[in-house]
Amino acid sequence: MPVYLAAAQDATCSSEGCLCRDRVPSYPSDLSDEQWVVLEPRARAVMRDLVRAQGRPMVHDLRAVVDGIGYVTRNGIEWRAMPVDFPPWDSVYAFYQRWNQRGLPQCLAARLRDRLRAHQGRKPEPTGCIIDSQIVKCADTVGAAASGYHGGKKIKGRGRHLIVDTEGWPLALAVTAASVSGKAGAKLVTARLLLLLATLRIMWADSGYNGSPLREWMTKTAGITLEIVLRTSPHSFQVVKRRWVVERTFGWLMRYRRLARDYERRTDHHEAMVWWATVFIMTRRLARYENGQPSPPRWGGPRIRPESQPALSTGSKGRCTSSPGRRTGS
Repeated sequence: MPVYLAAAQDATCSSEGCLCRDRVPSYPSDLSDEQWVVLEPRARAVMRDLVRAQGRPMVHDLRAVVDGIGYVTRNGIEWRAMPVDFPPWDSVYAFYQRWNQRGLPQCLAARLRDRLRAHQGRKPEPTGCIIDSQIVKCADTVGAAASGYHGGKKIKGRGRHLIVDTEGWPLALAVTAASVSGKAGAKLVTARLLLLLATLRIMWADSGYNGSPLREWMTKTAGITLEIVLRTSPHSFQVVKRRWVVERTFGWLMRYRRLARDYERRTDHHEAMVWWATVFIMTRRLARYENGQPSPPRWGGPRIRPESQPALSTGSKGRCTSSPGRRTGS
């Protein structure tokens, strides 16, 4: 592992040449102190619940490891390209792979979701959900057996079948080849959801899930009423009932560059990347709630001008001029 030798001499991590316990959060993907206060107790609690056997204590700093996973997920880099102030890339990847097999990010997202729903005035277990799918292109690292061709969107890649609650927080996820139809993916992801929740009564979906076979399967097998939300005007923009919620969730996830294109050789690793991105999104939102700082509106809010910037006024010919202290020619 390449390190800066001058700094590595004073490293406090027990691993030789590792700077993880001395690093200062400096990247946009790093968790702030307030966000780590929210995430750390829940992460350690989930790790205690999922541990199989007591072994050697963790050498590297847990926060540095989590920030390393966030750096890869947010910036879309290779594991081997991780900066030197993180733990060695193979140690971070070993943590990522070992705890993904035990379901750490899914369980962590479930605990954060319960807390977020409480802040939003909702019960921990939802009764309504929305389903949709998204097709992403695959890189050359994905084998032909794990990907497929989607005839409708003319894309060769994989499909993400996602179920979210009415607030947009993911409930269940399934990654398949793009050639798998939306209805087949709906059955797969719903079967996973039934192992986690038993309170769902209604599911909203678009016209791609329309059909009596799927509707009957949802009613008899899952006890869920499938409601198809159709567009009234297919050639104009409109906010469709409930469907915009899952589309917004896909927009949140696409901010993480590792999810903009599928680089994972295995579908379970791609699902883990989605769950880790969900954990970081939820942590940032929950930290604002815990600190009494609700999210400001992205549009329509008051525009605050810095005091150092002069006010602008429109001149006689429509040109913008600074009102006080404007320089004029002599």
